[in-house]
Amino acid sequence: MALTFAATPRTHTPPPAQRGPRGRALRRNLTGWAFAGPATAIVIGLSIFPAVWAFFISRAKWNGIAPATQVGWRNYQLLLQDPDMIAATKHTLLLTALFVPGSIVLGIVIAIALNQKIRLIGFYRTCIFVPYVASAAATGILAGFVFNPQFGVANDVLRHLGLPQQQFLENQHQAIYIICLIALWGEVGFTTVIYLAALQDIPKDLIEAARMDGASKWRVFRHVTLPELRPVTVFAAIWQTITAMQLFDLIYTTTRGGPLNSTQTIVYYIYELAFQTQRLGYGAAAAYLLFIVTLLLSLLVIWYSRRRGSEVF
Repeated sequence: MALTFAATPRTHTPPPAQRGPRGRALRRNLTGWAFAGPATAIVIGLSIFPAVWAFFISRAKWNGIAPATQVGWRNYQLLLQDPDMIAATKHTLLLTALFVPGSIVLGIVIAIALNQKIRLIGFYRTCIFVPYVASAAATGILAGFVFNPQFGVANDVLRHLGLPQQQFLENQHQAIYIICLIALWGEVGFTTVIYLAALQDIPKDLIEAARMDGASKWRVFRHVTLPELRPVTVFAAIWQTITAMQLFDLIYTTTRGGPLNSTQTIVYYIYELAFQTQRLGYGAAAAYLLFIVTLLLSLLVIWYSRRRGSEVF
């Protein structure tokens, strides 16, 4: 007599991590944090934590060796009356007022020139961007030789043109303008590239329609090109403002804040306070004041751009 056995169906139990939508979402989140977690920890450890710690240092009198003495907001109050800080602020604002419009105007002009169909255009675009990629310290060292009053190339050119020679970086009235010129040479490649990308992104139909309506090249540029470049201009203004207000390495490699502190900016003054005179609390307070001013200027530019109808951020 043959016996037959009915096969009982086997039920598959899903693993706990795959049960339902919540389990799948949890697994995806854990996978994402496994990749992003180390980078997030590095960012917090190298930027956010030091920034918070610097705020507590700014409310203390500390030289980095002896125990810190809490002074509250006294460092900030002294900074507002510090003549060296006021002078450094004036130099920084002057540098910013010259550098930001200059980099934007030169960026637009060079980008329009490089947007044409000419031979070796790739080579010209590379040459414009190379100074921006180069180290600012190397740029400063090279500029020190170019503008040297005794054997520099700049005075040699003036001599051949029959013009009087200049002291350049050794003249307290000329040094800040030469610093601005060097900074423009190194940073104009950035604004040129972003304006060049924006020009190539403008719909050609708009330009062709304006030309068919009889608009001249100037009117096309003024009423079509410039409005399309407005969001990029807002971004460039904010970025270049931050760059100018935090300029340090170029000044360090050329003038060291001289002559007679005529090129001493806020960042270089902070460097002297913290690392030369060991006034770490006072220097941290100056750094936080610079951060507040930079943030307010950026918010002001964003607010003005939105009021004019340019949504950038």
